[in-house]
Amino acid sequence: MKNLLLLFVVFQLTSCQSQQSKTIETVDGKTYSDKLSNTKNPQLLDVRTPEEYAVEHLENASNVNWNGNDFVSKVEKLDKSQPVFVYCKVGGRSSQAANKLAELGFNEIYNLDGGIMKWQGKKTSNVSSPKGLTSAEFEKLINSDKKVIINFSAKWCAPCKKMAPYLTKMQEELKGKITLVKLDADENKTLMESMKLNELPVILIYENGKETWRNLGYLSEEDFRLKI
Repeated sequence: MKNLLLLFVVFQLTSCQSQQSKTIETVDGKTYSDKLSNTKNPQLLDVRTPEEYAVEHLENASNVNWNGNDFVSKVEKLDKSQPVFVYCKVGGRSSQAANKLAELGFNEIYNLDGGIMKWQGKKTSNVSSPKGLTSAEFEKLINSDKKVIINFSAKWCAPCKKMAPYLTKMQEELKGKITLVKLDADENKTLMESMKLNELPVILIYENGKETWRNLGYLSEEDFRLKI
């Protein structure tokens, strides 16, 4: 009986995972765009913060903040029998939101792989994007006789927050030896796009104005210290 019960539990778990994988599709920008275009009155959700949404969002998207207290109450008003499209900045929050939507009973969910940072279609801006550094200003910054380390991060980025304390500490430790500059990704969106940086956090190392190393994604303090 114990063996039968165990087999039943395994079957149920496997069945649920299989059903959810069929419910959620994480697709590239072109596929996402095509499915949006071919869906009548699509339910398009931007699950970032209102501040991020205000700067830039996909056309006709509704803002339903994944980290807000009213996410569930807002999405419960949507039609669960119709396709729902979710996206965020790089794909992390929208993936979590998609799983929650599947739990709530939505039958067809499309998650934008890489988020709005990899999106090449039409966007809508509510306010002027922050200026940030120009390419010329960035070139001037990295052209130094000292090693220059650039860190792109964002307030909403969890791995960035995890790295921030040790980067701030090392910024003081290395003063006078190495230049470590922390840049806000949202304020330097144009610069990041020109450099084809579509993931956060970012660490770039320059020597004599030339990039010698880069890391996209979380980097531990130990690994960072070994690299420099």
